[in-house]
Amino acid sequence: MFRPITDALGGSLTLTALVAMLPLLTLFVMLGVLRVAAWKAAVASLLMSLLVAIFVYSMPAGQAIMAGAEGAAFGFFPIMWVVINAIWVYNMTVVTGHFDVLRRSFARISDDQRIQAVIIAFCFGALLEALAGFGTPVAITSVMLIALGFRPIKAATVALVANTAPVAFGALAVPITTLAAVTGLPEHELASIVGRQTPILGLFVPMALVFIIDRGRGLRATLPATLTCGLAFALAQFATSNYLSTQLTDIVASLVGAFAVVLLLRFWQPAGGYVEAPEPELAGAGTHHRRHLGVQSHVVEGVPAASVGGSDHPVGHGTGTVEDLAARDAGRHDTPAEVFRAYAPYLLIIVIFSITQIPAIQSLLAGPTKTFQWPGLHLQTASGKASTLPTFRLNWLAAAGTLMLISGLLTIPAIGISPAKAFRSYLDTYRQLGAAIFTVMAVLGLAYVMNASGQTATLGTWLAGAGSAFALLSPILGWIGVAVTGSDTSSNSLFGALQVSAAKDVGLSPALMAAANTSGGVLGKMISPQNLAIAAAAVGLSGGEGDLFRRVVGWSLGFLVFMCLLVYLQSTSVLSWMLP
Repeated sequence: MFRPITDALGGSLTLTALVAMLPLLTLFVMLGVLRVAAWKAAVASLLMSLLVAIFVYSMPAGQAIMAGAEGAAFGFFPIMWVVINAIWVYNMTVVTGHFDVLRRSFARISDDQRIQAVIIAFCFGALLEALAGFGTPVAITSVMLIALGFRPIKAATVALVANTAPVAFGALAVPITTLAAVTGLPEHELASIVGRQTPILGLFVPMALVFIIDRGRGLRATLPATLTCGLAFALAQFATSNYLSTQLTDIVASLVGAFAVVLLLRFWQPAGGYVEAPEPELAGAGTHHRRHLGVQSHVVEGVPAASVGGSDHPVGHGTGTVEDLAARDAGRHDTPAEVFRAYAPYLLIIVIFSITQIPAIQSLLAGPTKTFQWPGLHLQTASGKASTLPTFRLNWLAAAGTLMLISGLLTIPAIGISPAKAFRSYLDTYRQLGAAIFTVMAVLGLAYVMNASGQTATLGTWLAGAGSAFALLSPILGWIGVAVTGSDTSSNSLFGALQVSAAKDVGLSPALMAAANTSGGVLGKMISPQNLAIAAAAVGLSGGEGDLFRRVVGWSLGFLVFMCLLVYLQSTSVLSWMLP
């Protein structure tokens, strides 16, 4: 039985914490400074975590390796399982041409691409986060932005930054319910506090997206729309989390935000519209770029102009540029039936995920769940309690990825694609996401090794020793957890109880510090190698995760500083009135 010691290096917590940082430093330096491909950075960091676990924490090598193996398995199921099936649904709509119809439908809301980006990346992305989470919003909205004419690197950046404020209540509020379970605090109290923190982020995120797209000029031109969207989303997220339902928070907020913008556009349009300049590589439609886009090349280089009325046989191809897409769209009128079929896959996803929230259905789906102890792992926590980390839960039927697969199977007849083409599209999806799958498995292996050996516990305990200043540092702990695991849920599992314990020791509100773990964690999502790999693979830029990291890390840190200040002030008389 292995029990980690948080001050394993010479009895010094500070020295041990500095060494425990090495795997994370390796990861972020290789990504952000050396601009190494994510899979290489992930493998190097995993190896570093194994060395630290074995030689500093004296963890048996066999157990360290098995912890990494369990993490890799968790990286595939359930994390990448949902992403694979979500991208498959998208790819089928590309093959049949229905994605072109969806793109034109969004474009008709406004011909200004800045407004389109806010609606798709923020509002529609929030809805996808509410229903599925686990990287699905980034994967789908980034390719939707490419289809509207955005450059791949900008599309991925916008999608990553947009996936912040909704994350705390993502996947039907699993991060909140998990936090309640590990801390023993009331779920509604935690949701109410988070619902008084992340909505403030939500107010500013639409403005940040427009700034990324068109800098200060765009920010000024679209301010009425971004303010309307952010304010509507923030108020809805606050009201729903505090007074209606924790699980429905993001669903309501995303729909209210989108409806508010659409309503505004009936009376107002931004002066001086914006259209993304074509990327030089796309203008030439070179073979190098086509190779990187893989399956997604259909989007930018010309979607097969399928007969969206039912046939899945392509009747023509575009000539290769975003401008060609616009030319082909000119004069094209989509019937209401065609538009409905284009939205059908996403409506099916909403219906399937909503039905599975019925208690009787939940019980039925949970029936086949298998729980077993991961072989070769015999662990205790640093406090001497039995660790839950070796317990692997294979909820294959109730998993979000399986529900997404069911949605995909129902999509086949809904959009009229043949089973043979649907199957080929499924295989293409695995080939497209190969590098991302490997990266995510390596990163989760890293997370599990750090957890099992005590490296994360050391970092958490070290930060918790800051005394009353812990209120300022509390969100950073959540940020670190999500940056490593890619999941707000995993971060809450990892640090939720530690936040409560540290809060009690220094006389702070346990509920506020636990909530801060979630609210700070959402800002680590955009720099997580897991999300970076998913975004890069989706837009055809696998290997360019370092460039993406450099583009989003400033936003992540800037928002994190803001959240740290907010939580600190909420812990004092200055903003304590904000708390329930």
